[in-house]
Amino acid sequence: MLKSHFLISSFQVLIQFLWTIIFFPIWWYSLGFLRFTSRIVSFWRSEQRALGLWVWVKNIFVPMYGQRDFAGRLISFLVRCVQIIFRGLAMIFWIVIGLVLMLIWLALPLAIVIATAYQFLVI
Repeated sequence: MLKSHFLISSFQVLIQFLWTIIFFPIWWYSLGFLRFTSRIVSFWRSEQRALGLWVWVKNIFVPMYGQRDFAGRLISFLVRCVQIIFRGLAMIFWIVIGLVLMLIWLALPLAIVIATAYQFLVI
């Protein structure tokens, strides 16, 4: 009979709500951040595979189209250098985007708390 009582149920809901409020920052800065970071790293790996940057770096001295003369090797080297530079810049762009997103993840709860406190404290 006491399990269906309104006050008991309200107390259980209140305890669960308080536990969620207390546990949220712990989750956000530990397991949540690790999951978010693993997704960012997975994204970086997929972008690296899509760009093929390491393939270009690994084969920088291999002549393209089997042209083994000096001109073929020089042209292949220069083309690969240009490709590595632009693909490297694209990869750096995605790395910077990922790092900015990680910083936003870390700063977002603090910014919300500061903004809320500012609204209550400023008259």
